[in-house]
Amino acid sequence: MITVALPKGRLGDKVYNLFASIGYDCSEIYDDNRKLVFENPENGVRYLLVKPSDVAVYVYHGAADIGIAGKDILDECGLSLYELLDLKLGKCHMCVAAQNDYKEDPSRPIRVATKFPNIAKKHYMSFNREIEIIKLNGSIEIAPLVGLSDVIVDIVETGTTLKENNLKVFEKFLPISARLIANRTSYTFHKDEIDSLCSRLQKALEEK
Repeated sequence: MITVALPKGRLGDKVYNLFASIGYDCSEIYDDNRKLVFENPENGVRYLLVKPSDVAVYVYHGAADIGIAGKDILDECGLSLYELLDLKLGKCHMCVAAQNDYKEDPSRPIRVATKFPNIAKKHYMSFNREIEIIKLNGSIEIAPLVGLSDVIVDIVETGTTLKENNLKVFEKFLPISARLIANRTSYTFHKDEIDSLCSRLQKALEEK
């Protein structure tokens, strides 16, 4: 039986429907209950419903064989996992944004507010720019408005929230979408089945 770490929410619903379309359905998942583990032995699948940011952790530690996580989460956590397939779902970008009239001062480090410190550091290190990271967990857009930071590094999908707060995107640097990942040991032991699953997912995506 293959165990799949499925992210809760809209992305998880889309991913489950995709898996169900290739034969990994589990009708109990639609029942009105608070269960977090669902099994269908006939189809050889078990689903774990977990917080999106925890998917990679479940897969890394072998609690799940495979899972679906955003590229942002994978790059931020830096865990050693196999990234098998880009599902092309939940597409957006990691961006640098600031107030509309922002002008960079090259004589000092840039103060960067972000929920993704590792991604931000890697990005600025790529062109040797010194920065000061300010780690936040939410409402990132406020930081430049009150002088807490010069810029923010965050996920941008439509840009509406930025515009409503007089901010704009200055740079897009990391395309993000949902990726199918696998535990390295699990992939070794279930390689044929996981490769077959990947092929069927790829075909289903191409037919959409």
